[in-house]
Parts: sequence; structure tokens; C-alpha cells
Amino acid sequence: MAAATSVAARRWPHLLNELVHTVVDPYLARPETRTTAHDLVSALLAPLTRKNCWSLAEHAGHRAPYRMQHLLNRARLDEQALAAALRGYVTTRLGRDDVVLVVDETGDVKKGTHTVGVARQYSGTAGRIENCQVAVYLAYTTSAGHALIDHRLYLPRTWTDDAARLAAVGVPDEISFATKPELAKEMIAAALDHTPTAWVAGDEVYGRNPDLRTFLQERRVGYVMAVAATDRLTTPRGPVALKELAVLLPDTAWQKLSAGAGAKGDRFYDWALIDDHADEVGVRWVLMRRNRTTGELAFYRCYACQPVPLARLVAVAGRRWRVEESFQQGKGLSGLDEHQVRTWTSWQRWSLLAMVAYAFVAVCRLAELRRHPVPEWLVALTCNEIARLLHALFASLPDVEHTLAWSVFRRSHQARARACHYRRQAARES
Repeated sequence: MAAATSVAARRWPHLLNELVHTVVDPYLARPETRTTAHDLVSALLAPLTRKNCWSLAEHAGHRAPYRMQHLLNRARLDEQALAAALRGYVTTRLGRDDVVLVVDETGDVKKGTHTVGVARQYSGTAGRIENCQVAVYLAYTTSAGHALIDHRLYLPRTWTDDAARLAAVGVPDEISFATKPELAKEMIAAALDHTPTAWVAGDEVYGRNPDLRTFLQERRVGYVMAVAATDRLTTPRGPVALKELAVLLPDTAWQKLSAGAGAKGDRFYDWALIDDHADEVGVRWVLMRRNRTTGELAFYRCYACQPVPLARLVAVAGRRWRVEESFQQGKGLSGLDEHQVRTWTSWQRWSLLAMVAYAFVAVCRLAELRRHPVPEWLVALTCNEIARLLHALFASLPDVEHTLAWSVFRRSHQARARACHYRRQAARES
């Protein structure tokens, strides 16, 4: 098995070069920035304590961070075309069978108020209201793998109502306020052009939005979207809260089914399905999930253009957890949340390139699983293990002179920053 892994690993640097060449390079105008993009994507997968332009440039062997900063700020790069190329890469490599698109948002806690999109708002990552930046992402999942394929930065009204603030961070004039479900609809529409038979899953933020559900029904796209226990369903006796309906269901209405494999085995729950409505557009249901230990309930609005079995809806509901894994791996492996950029363009580019880096290890993992069946005495190669091996086997460590030169650069830059700070302080006090 080690020999097979060794043979496979020798191809990974070539595959990474191929990815950057086919997905990123066509949308960069100059060869110098193409080289920088390759260095940045490779460095994003390195096990660095912090990932920003300084640490990535040092790891890549650059003498200063300016090339990385130029790529993120001023280089000619078509972000929309790059996002489309990333979608095409992931859909081709992960396959178009049994596709579920999962939409969700994640928040990055930030200090200060000048970074684009930062405001006091709820962050699901922190579980409370924080000073943070929130973005909506779209994950592409199949039964065998998953990766992030699109993103939208959420701008609160405190930003979109302040034209001067938007201009200061380079937000394009055509950008206006959009809710998270509206951002999700944009990404889903773009993805459905590649995979029109995909299902869609999401949490309550998206499941409780009737416009998003109507859009999916008009596109005849099946969905399983979480809703609140207090949402009501129309019955012959009038509207009834979903949590009240769950109590009224007999024991025979519940079936034990797995929502998919987790870290500790299959995730078994009790499930029940209630017909909501059927017409020429399709079939709608309310899906209920009950924890077999605690009895905790969860509820979903479901739609399909034709009848499907309960097991199919359960499988789609279970796939929603994949986006959490994508966030965890994207942040842990490729620094999705570690950007230290303030402007609109820099955030877009950092996030896109981080998603490209993460997509690479996700695709490598699936390719190796298909090529080499895993024996019972081993767990399958993970994205984390592939990234670790890629660094351990192929990373070129900087020499002593390079390390010392970076120490001098950091200290000189800090000295200039300190002098500027003192001058501003003296000007304020005079």
C-alpha cells in the first residue's frame, strides 16, 4: 500500500501545476502573475502557523510580500471567469451523478471596522453576535466527495447605505444590498447551468425563504431545506405548527434510516414524511427528523418534480453536513478564513484561490480512492493527509540566508510602521 501511495504522490505536484495552468492561468494577463499565482496556491496548502501574504511569500521563497499583494490587489484577473473555471473543474472531476448543492454561510471574526463587510452581526461559527465578516458559499457534493465552488460576500445595510464606505474598499457600483437567500440564488443558478439535475440543500436561513423555494420549483430542481419548528402546515383543521404535528404522529409513521456515514459510523435517526401538496409543478412534503437518543426534532420543506422515496429525501438532508466539512477543511488546509485583506477585490481573489487549493486536494483524494481500493486495515486517504504528504515529500525548505533576509525585512517594515505611527500621534497631539 505504501508503494502505491508513493507512486500516486509523485504525480501530485504535476497535477497541482496542471490545475493552476488550466483553471487560473488563462485569466491572468502576465506570465509573472501566473508564476505568483502558482506560488500562492502551493503555499496555501503548506502547514503554516498563519497564512497571509507575508508568510506565503516567505514560504514560496520570495524576497518580500509585494508580488503576492500585487496579485490580490492590482493584477488583471477576471474573477467571474475564474469562478466559472473552478465550477467546471470540480464538476468534471467529482462527477455529475448524485449531485447535491449545499448552500450555507460562515463568519470570520474581525477587529476594527474598515475591512469590507465587517459589522456587528450574527456568526454561526461563533454562535453569537460578533464583529465579523459573513460570506455565503456553495458546496458541490456527490456521494464520493465535495468541494466549495462559489462564494458571495454578504454586505449588511450599514455598508450598502454608505456610498463613501463602499468606495473606500473598492466595492463595484453595481453591487447593492442582497439578502443571503438572494446571494444563494445567484450561485445556485450559475451551478445549475452545469448540473441541471442537482438537488439543493440548506439550513433555515434558506429553507424559510419562499422566493428561493419558488425559484427552485420553477427550475424543477428538487430540494430539502430546513425550516423552523414553529412553521405552520395547512391541514383540514387549519394551520398547525410542525412541532405539534410531530407529536400527533403515531409510532408507525417513523422509520429508522441513516443520514449518511459520520466519523463514528452511520448517523441513524427516526424519520417521518407528511404530504404537503402535489400539482403539475411537482410534489411537496414536510420531512421530520427525530434524534433516537434525545428526541430532538428537526424539520424540512421538500420538493421534487415527481414522487421520490423517503430514503432519497433523507440522503439529501444528510448531505447538508458536507458543507460544514468543506468549511473546516477549507479553513484548516487552505487558509480560507486567514486572509488579512481589506478591499473587495482582495477578498474575492483570496477566497477564490483558497477554494482552488482546497478543490485540488478534494479531487486528489477521490482520484486515489478510485484508483486504489482501501484495505480493511487502513482508513482512506483524507484531504488532510494528502496536504501533509504533499508538503513533507515535495516542499523545498528555505536556506539560512533566505530566513535571515526575511527577518531583516520584517524588522525594517515594523520600524517604518512604528515611525509612521509616531508621526501621526505627534500630529494629533500638536
